[in-house]
Amino acid sequence: MKKRTLAVVLAMAMVFGTACSGGGGQTSTEAPATEAAKDTEAAKTETEAAAETEAEAPVAADTEITEPVTIKFANYALLEAGYDVYWNQLLDEFAAANPNISVELVTAPYGEIVNTVVNMAGGGDKVDLMYGELDWIPGLVEAGLAAPVADILSSELMSDIYPNILDACSIDGIAYGVPMYVSPFLLYYNKDLFEKAGLDPEAPPTTYDEMLEMAPKLAALTTDDGNKVYAFGLTTASVPVSGACLTSSVHNFGGTVLDADGNLAIDDGFREAVAMWKKLYEEGYNPENSKLKDLRNLFALGQLAMYYDQSWGYNGVSSINEDAQNYIASAPPLKGGSGDGASVLQAGTLMVMDNGDDLRKAATAKLVDYIMSEEKISQYFEEVTPAYPSRQSMEDLDVVKNSSILAGAAGSVGNVKPVTFIPTLSDLNLEICTLAQAVTLSGKDVDTAIAEFETAAENVINQ
Repeated sequence: MKKRTLAVVLAMAMVFGTACSGGGGQTSTEAPATEAAKDTEAAKTETEAAAETEAEAPVAADTEITEPVTIKFANYALLEAGYDVYWNQLLDEFAAANPNISVELVTAPYGEIVNTVVNMAGGGDKVDLMYGELDWIPGLVEAGLAAPVADILSSELMSDIYPNILDACSIDGIAYGVPMYVSPFLLYYNKDLFEKAGLDPEAPPTTYDEMLEMAPKLAALTTDDGNKVYAFGLTTASVPVSGACLTSSVHNFGGTVLDADGNLAIDDGFREAVAMWKKLYEEGYNPENSKLKDLRNLFALGQLAMYYDQSWGYNGVSSINEDAQNYIASAPPLKGGSGDGASVLQAGTLMVMDNGDDLRKAATAKLVDYIMSEEKISQYFEEVTPAYPSRQSMEDLDVVKNSSILAGAAGSVGNVKPVTFIPTLSDLNLEICTLAQAVTLSGKDVDTAIAEFETAAENVINQ
């Protein structure tokens, strides 16, 4: 699979442009011997063209399902509090509206779901649909699992996705996923803790330097039951999404991890970011080796003043503390060094797989259409967590425009930096986590840790 740059800049008022492909006829210098031969050749050409067109045409999502069919849907969110109720209700409602379609769920914890799906396929049992991270696409394509979404999903849905968002799911111009919703990494902060520390709750930091000026006052706080308050949370645990968050931090400083060709690109911004990770740890501002769910838990309990998360991280916080909506606020990612606070785009993504059965394809398309409907997306944003829609027709959703959670980070979705898709992106993200742990838990100096990272990263990239 080729390396390619992902243009993941989202503008909420894009003009959709269609791209069409086709082949021109070639003129032969050798004419058929007879008119009959000409007619035969023309008929053959037309027949082959018709067969090719029919073979390439996607299965219509509005195909009537008149006989029982079962599709398999891999979704780790069914095991997570705050998401399970929504997904179970959605699938129950879908079953009631589509009595001939049975959805068999494949579930596993977040960190295990990809391996579960790959191992199933190795045994000849492929799922039809998978919900997960945007960064999982290259690995699934490399494994021969993810199928071009245009071959299975409805043309109406495909034409409604923002072009740049669809491009974010593409490899060599072919989209292998459709995001339900998107988000950059935002800065969430606790207004109550800001006020308690004597800081203005309506004036969050805009740069890392401003954050470091506020941090000592926040770190001096304790909760009512005497627990420590951490000033700033940045996930460093060994899971791919932590690597994506750390990459976002590198972009905050104007740095890069990979260039457009998929080569390692360590620059001053990268080094400044790594030095910041070390400082946050040494000052005791950042909880040790935390996953995003750990930071959400601390934030929900009032033990974390600021942290980086996707917009839907709010769901994890509010599922622990219903009062979180009264103190949580968002802000754009911090600017560091000569950077402008650029981030990486994250997406809750639907990926399809082709089992060669037209009925299963049509049923899968119907399920995706249902999941991506305005009614269900609006309900998701309202009842589960705030985010930004990927469909152009939903640009003016009230639940997005009126979201107090998203208001503070307005504009940050447009300030995302292109990412380069490589087949081993998830493994590279894990190496970035190892780098963060090297300068924190292991206490290595920045230059030594980066040198070790470069060696490990080159091995991953060149696999």
